[in-house]
Amino acid sequence: MSGKDSTSGYLKGQLLAAMPTMQDPRFERSVIFLCAHNADGAMGLIVNRPLKELSFKELLDQLGIERGDSTNEIKVQYGGPVETGRGFVLHSPEYEQNGTISVDNRVGLTATIEILRDIARNRGPQHSLLALGYAGWGSGQLESEIQQNAWLNVPADDSLLFDHDNDTRWERAIAKLGVDLSLLSGEHGHA
Repeated sequence: MSGKDSTSGYLKGQLLAAMPTMQDPRFERSVIFLCAHNADGAMGLIVNRPLKELSFKELLDQLGIERGDSTNEIKVQYGGPVETGRGFVLHSPEYEQNGTISVDNRVGLTATIEILRDIARNRGPQHSLLALGYAGWGSGQLESEIQQNAWLNVPADDSLLFDHDNDTRWERAIAKLGVDLSLLSGEHGHA
């Protein structure tokens, strides 16, 4: 995925990994994929919090969507505290329909019921992640949180987004930066 846009400073298409000192329990040890980031604010999806109380098949049943004989079981993630009843699918770029937004050349975002029907019929994207809700920041809010050492910026890759190992995603995101977790501190000026 493309790196941070050096001319704009925006992190769209990147990951945020919560610092170990994150005090907000909604974001503790979270990894967030930034779907949008500009002067107006940012929007992202937590990609390492599977919902234990709701499976993909149960969600399809609740929505009245018929499953194919071999419907893939994808994890339903807690995407963030905003609009938790709204679903978003992050997916590989070969899948596209009306309403699909290209985050970058490697990730698409679709928030329609049709993508769920396609996944249920095994006609969906090769790789996907379903999140309910999202994380949002107002203008300048995310930048302020980064300056306060709340988040680390991590280049996104397919394994951090789409593999099934949610339990180690946060540690792997931090390790990708070559940072030793035991050396991280929330205090300014310390490593």
